[in-house]
Parts: sequence; structure tokens; C-alpha cells
Amino acid sequence: MLLPRMIEEKMLILLRQGRISKWFSGIGQEAIAVGVTMAMETEEYILPMHRNLGVFTSRNIPLWKLFSQWQGKADGFTKGRDRSFHFGTQDYRIVGMISHLGPQLGVADGIALAQKIKGTGMATAVFTGEGGTSEGDFHEALNVASVWELPVLFCIENNGYGLSTPTSEQYACKDLAERGVGYGITSHIIDGNNIVEVYVKISAILEQMRKDSKPVLVEFKTFRRRGHEEASGTKYVPSDLMEYWEERDPVSRFEHYLLSKNILNPDQLAAMKQDNTDLINRDLDIAFAKALPESSPSIELADVYAPSHHSRTVASLSTQNIRMVDALKDAMDEAMEKHPDLVVMGQDIADYGGVFKITEGLMEKYGRDRVRNTPICESAIVSVGMGLSIAGNKSVVEMQFADFVSSGFNPIVNYLAKSHYRWGQQADVVIRMPCGAGVGAGPFHSQSNEAWFYTVPGLKIVYPAFPSDAKGLLLESIADPNPVLFFEHKALYRSIYQEVPDGYYNLPLGQAALLHEGKDISVITYGAGVHWMLNLLQEWNIDLDLIDLRSLVPLDKASIKASVKKTGKVLVLTEDGLTGSVASDIASFIGEECFEFLDAPVMRLGSLDTPIPFEKGLENQYLPIDHLKTLLKKLLDY
Repeated sequence: MLLPRMIEEKMLILLRQGRISKWFSGIGQEAIAVGVTMAMETEEYILPMHRNLGVFTSRNIPLWKLFSQWQGKADGFTKGRDRSFHFGTQDYRIVGMISHLGPQLGVADGIALAQKIKGTGMATAVFTGEGGTSEGDFHEALNVASVWELPVLFCIENNGYGLSTPTSEQYACKDLAERGVGYGITSHIIDGNNIVEVYVKISAILEQMRKDSKPVLVEFKTFRRRGHEEASGTKYVPSDLMEYWEERDPVSRFEHYLLSKNILNPDQLAAMKQDNTDLINRDLDIAFAKALPESSPSIELADVYAPSHHSRTVASLSTQNIRMVDALKDAMDEAMEKHPDLVVMGQDIADYGGVFKITEGLMEKYGRDRVRNTPICESAIVSVGMGLSIAGNKSVVEMQFADFVSSGFNPIVNYLAKSHYRWGQQADVVIRMPCGAGVGAGPFHSQSNEAWFYTVPGLKIVYPAFPSDAKGLLLESIADPNPVLFFEHKALYRSIYQEVPDGYYNLPLGQAALLHEGKDISVITYGAGVHWMLNLLQEWNIDLDLIDLRSLVPLDKASIKASVKKTGKVLVLTEDGLTGSVASDIASFIGEECFEFLDAPVMRLGSLDTPIPFEKGLENQYLPIDHLKTLLKKLLDY
């Protein structure tokens, strides 16, 4: 405990000197981080927060490396891309928090799930504060861990305040440990300022968890004696409350105990402090001498996605004439066979086979460990996918409808998307998204919401229009080590047939398909828009290029430019509304990159900027299909 305390005291000096930019102090809470970490095995994952410096020092991370991280140096864990404790390291089995707090609890579930499936007998520990227990992710993660019997040690550091909000305004129950009861989870209350109690009790709890593989909730009673971060101060804390907890300081408390029992003498204590001082100063000198990041736009962009090293498998000549729903089902089967570490999760996907029957039969073939029904908690399940990836597994998460992804938005855009750029951790997760209108499903089951994710670096977005593409692209998405949003248009599931190759094959992401070739107009579209155009071409002989993008990120800009340069006129077609849409961004790109080749304004066509109505006539009016011919004629005549 003494080492993280002395490091913190040094950091406060450096902060005042302007040599570090910010500090989140854990002074007074060292017993929790140190006690829990020392009770764990070195191969067990810990997911700490920014007041848990003792986790990092107890895992013996070189101090110069930590100091470099805090100074934004190139040799830090994030190459200067993130600060303080917002990083992870596989070498030390530590996964740092993100500022949104909640998702890390579900990530711990995912790591524990991987350990349970592999039969390692290891536990996982995750930290949160009393404020974090108010977030939905906390409750979702506890529920999932309970239902799936995952060996997760949920550690609540109840330190009195969330920034300036006292616990009396944070929750109404007497103790946060009571929350475990509602989820069928064993819970404990531990004096977080007593290192002996922390270590002894957590050691016993972990030993039992490794045997029975069930979650445990622990509330550590402690106090935050400095500001949320140093700039905010502690003026809102009553002086008598501060004095009460200063008297219970875990470091001085244990120091007094050791001296009084003659376990440690003053000379040994002085020598220990001097050794720590020398170590801290030496490693600070090393860190200060390290270089700041030298980068370039190309280097930064190259680290947004994890590199893909898997091989390409050519499609078989043997085919079947099947629907998109069948092709996707085949893809899932082939993927489960090829990747023994692949776990599939979603609501009603196991015995029932999913609401669209795409996972039907997979549970019987591959078992309940790998094909898992989930509670209705999209955020936790996406986070579980991230945890599985950290522990070396692939995962596919089925959103029952793409609309429901809003309940899991945070971990997708803030955790999955940013992990590789921040600390080199791939997020090997595919999220299947049944989407689209035309089936009379109304405002909450029909949205084309690909634009929600299009602006987020780190995500890939795939949107096939045909059965053969759907199979090959889904297999490629699962093989890819990056997070992929895989959109599947519900109206195409059972309406489109195609000859689809048997067996395993994968198609490259970011490669558009030229479905019809002409010289007068380029129509660029994806999903249902492809079939609107093909239907129109059956009744109207028009000389145009029809480009099916197939994937939106990466986007095949080369094919778009080549077509526009040839035709000089372009229509970008989408089922989504135009405001803030992918189509609008593509149109802007064409205007910038192909302006000198254009013979007419770049035109866009999308649905009305309203929610999607239920009644068939209103839905038809919402969709842009009836305006397609008129706009194409306008372009031809321009």
C-alpha cells in the first residue's frame, strides 16, 4: 500500500508543477486495490477504475511505463492517445475503465464467460463506485452474471461521493450490498480501509468462486479524501466527516499495527520508504526522458482497425437456390464450425432459433455454451462480446431488431469502436442487425439506422442485398478481428432467391458490385434500394451503372469515382432519410472528388424525414420508391 500512496503524493507535486495534466486520487482507498489484487492469481483478469493504482503496482507494472502513460509519452500504454488509467494490458491481465464506467461490468462478464467455457477455473474482478451502481449497465451485468453463473467478483468502492453528490442522493437502500439479493447473488460488506480484512475475506471468497463458478458482490466501505479530480477540491465535504476517515487511513492504520506488534521496526519502515522514493525518482527520470509521440495522419488512421490476417476462401462451384435467410443460416453454421471459439448470443436464439429462425438448430449442434439466450439487456450483451474478445473468443450478437441497438449504443461506440486505437485491443464482435421497412412493422421495428454508426471510427458496416453476398460477407465479418455492424434487411429475408455456393467462402469487405453497366447515369445504393432499381430496370430500358455498395465502412470509393467519371450524372439512393445519412456523405464525397466530371448536380433520394409509419399506405408514402423514376428522368434531361 505504501508504494501507490507515495506515487500519488509525488503526482500531486507534479500536478502543481504542471508536469502532468490531471490526477484522480485514490489516497485512502489503497487497501481495496492492493488487497483484492494480492488475493487474485496473476493470470486472472482485473478491471479497475482510476482510483485503483494499487492494482497496477501490485501486478508489478514498471513504474516508468505508468509514468509515461500519464505524461502522454510514446512509450505509454496508449501512445499518448488516452490518459491516466484509460488503458489495458494483456501482459498484466488488466483492463482499464472508460469514462462511461458501466460497460466494464459487462466486459468482466464476457471475460468470465470465456474462462467458464474453457474450464480454466479462474475468477474475474471488476471495480465500480457507488455512483456507478446507479447506471443500467451495473444492473444488467449483475443479472447476466447471475443467470449465467459467471465467476465475477463485483467490487463496489463506496467512497461517499460521486464528484460532489453524496450517497444520500445516490441511492435509498441502507447498503449497496443489498442489491445482490435481488439478483440472487451472494453479497458481503467489507471494511475497505482494513487491509487484513480485505485480503483475508477476498481470498476466501475467490477460493469459493473458483470452485462453484458463481458471482459475488462486495461493497467496500471507504472514503474519497481528495476531490473527484484535484481541480474540484473537497469543500463540499463536512470537516468532521473528513476527520473521521483520516483517522481510519488504511496506510497509517496498518503501519501502526505492524509497529505495535513488532512485525516491522522504524528502521525497516524508513528503509522501505527510502527504497520507494529512490524507485519513484529513478523511474520518473526515465519517463521524463522518453519521447512524446511522433505520428502522422496515416499512422493514426492505420491503428483505428486491427489488421486482418485471415485467408480468402474461394466459393465452391456447387450451389443451392436459396433465400437470404437460408444463406445467413448457412453462414452461421459454417462460422461455428470454422471458429470453435465463436459464441453466439441474443434474445430467443437458442431453442427458438431467433425470431427470424436464422440460428435455428445451432444450439442442438454446438451446445448451450456457444449458442446462448440472453436476458433483455443489449448493453450488457454487447459488453460481454467485448470481454469475450479480450479473453480470445469471437462473438456474434443478434439484435432482435436493429432498432433495439439503441439500448446497447454506448458500448458499441465508446468501447468496441475505440479499443484498438486506444490500446491495441481488438474487438472481435459482429452485431447482426435485422432492419428496414416494407413489412408494416412500424416505428420501432423498421428503421434503417446505419447512419447512427457511420460517423464512428473503428466500426465496420456491412449491408448486403443478395443471399450469396450475405453469406460470404457475414463469414468475412466474423473472420475479421474488428467490430462489424451487419445489417440484414427483413423484407429481403424470404423474398429474394439466388444460387448460393455451398460450404465456406468469404467475400472482401469494401468491394462494391457493378450489377448493371451503362453510360448515362450512375446509381449508387445498397440494401433494398438495389432491388428497387432492378425492378425499375425490368420495365424501363435506361442506360445506367448500378452499383451495390455491399459495405459502407470500408467504402469502395474507387468504384464510385470510376463510375461517376464515366457517366457524369449520379443518383445516390437510400432507404434512410437524407438528413445526416450515408447517402448524403457519399454525395458530398462525389462533389469534392469528381466535380470536374459532373454534368449535373449530384442528386440524392431517400425516405421522408419522419418516423416510419405502420399502416401500409403511409409506409409506401414514407419510402422513396414512387419518386425514383421521376428523379432519374430529371437527371437524364438535365
